[in-house]
Amino acid sequence: MNYLFALAVLLVVAKSLEWLFERRSIPPIIAHVLTGVILGPFVLGIVQPLGELKVLSEFGLLMMMLYMGLTSNFSAIAQNTKKSITVAALGVAFSFVLGFATVMAFGEGLAAAVFVGITLGNTAIEVTSGILVKERVKREVSSILMGAAFADDIIAVYLIGIITALAKGEFRTYPLLILTIKIAIFITGTLLLSEFVFKRAKSFNHIVKNLNIFFTFTLILTFSLALLAETVGLHYIIGAYLAGLTISRLRERRDPMIISRIKLNELIENLQVVLTEFFIPLFFVYVGLMFNPQVSQINLALILLLYAAAVLGKLIGCSLGSRLFRLEWKDSILIGIGMGGRGSLELAILKFGLDTGIINQALFAGVVTVSMMTALTTPFFFRRYLRRIKGKA
Repeated sequence: MNYLFALAVLLVVAKSLEWLFERRSIPPIIAHVLTGVILGPFVLGIVQPLGELKVLSEFGLLMMMLYMGLTSNFSAIAQNTKKSITVAALGVAFSFVLGFATVMAFGEGLAAAVFVGITLGNTAIEVTSGILVKERVKREVSSILMGAAFADDIIAVYLIGIITALAKGEFRTYPLLILTIKIAIFITGTLLLSEFVFKRAKSFNHIVKNLNIFFTFTLILTFSLALLAETVGLHYIIGAYLAGLTISRLRERRDPMIISRIKLNELIENLQVVLTEFFIPLFFVYVGLMFNPQVSQINLALILLLYAAAVLGKLIGCSLGSRLFRLEWKDSILIGIGMGGRGSLELAILKFGLDTGIINQALFAGVVTVSMMTALTTPFFFRRYLRRIKGKA
C-alpha cells in the first residue's frame, strides 16, 4: 500500500475512533493505539509499519516532547528536583524487583530476569506527557511527573550500560564513568544555555518578535539537542524535551511589554493544533502497528503477572516516594498511576535484548504486550482516578 494512502486511512480511522471513544470518556490514546493494532499486521494486515510512517511518527514524538517542554514550568521542576529523583528511583526499584521475581518464577534464567526487571523499571516519558497534554492537574503533580519521567530515562541510560556489559560478558567501570561525565556536561550545558540566552540575553528579543523566525529557531534547537542527546548516550526525546524546557524560560524574562510571553503562547497554541490532530495520533498509531507477536509465543499467565508487576511497581514505589515529601495520598497515588506507562524506549531496549540473545522470542512478545497494555491503560486509570478525586473535592 502506498504510504500516503496508508497515512490517510490510519488518520481517518484513528480520529473516528477517537471521536467515538471521547463520547464515552475513553482517552484518545487508546483509540490511536487500537487503530494501529487493528489495521496493522497483528489483526487485519491492511497497513504495514512502513519506513515513511516510522519517520513521521518519530518526528511526531519529537514535537510532542518539545511541546511538553514548552508547557512545563522550569522553576517548578527545579523546586521539585529532589522529589522527582526520589520518586523515579523508588519506582525503578520496586518495578525491577517485581519484574525480576516474576521472570525468575517462570524459569527464564538470571540474565533474562535482570533484563526484564530493568526494562520494566523505566517510564515512557511520551506516555506521561501525552496524559498531561490532555489532563489538567496541580502544578506540583505535573512537575513531579515530568521530572520523575525525565530522571527515569537518565537512570535507564546507566542500566542499559550495565545490560550492554552483561551482553558482552564484561563489566567495566571506566565506560560508565565516561558516560556519567558526558551526561552531566550535556545537561549542565543545556541549563546554562537556558539561563544566559533565554532568560537574560537581550539580543534574543529580535528572534522572538518574528513568530516565523522564532518557530524556525525552535525547530533547529530541538533537532540539535536531540542529536546531542543521542551522541552522549541518551534517548533523543530527552534532547527534544530539554529544548522546549529551555525555551519555556522566556516566561522568566524581565520584559515590561511581555512580548516574550505573548510570542511563546502563540507558538504553543499553533503547535497544539498540529500535535493533537496529526502528530500525537500518528505516533501512537505507529506503536500499534509495531505490535505483532506470534500467537503461539504468547504466555498469558506471564503477561498478566508482568503487567501487574509493571503497574504495581510504579504505583507502590512512586506513591511512597511522593509520601516521603508529605504529599497528600490522593496526589501521591495519582503520581504513581501516571508513572505506569511504557513506550518507545522500552521497545528499543527489548529489540536490543532479542538481538543479543538475552531474551527469547516468547519473552520478547510478552514484554512488548505488557508495554502496550500499560500505554493503553495508564491514561484510562489516570483519568478515572483524577475524576474521582475531583468529584470528592
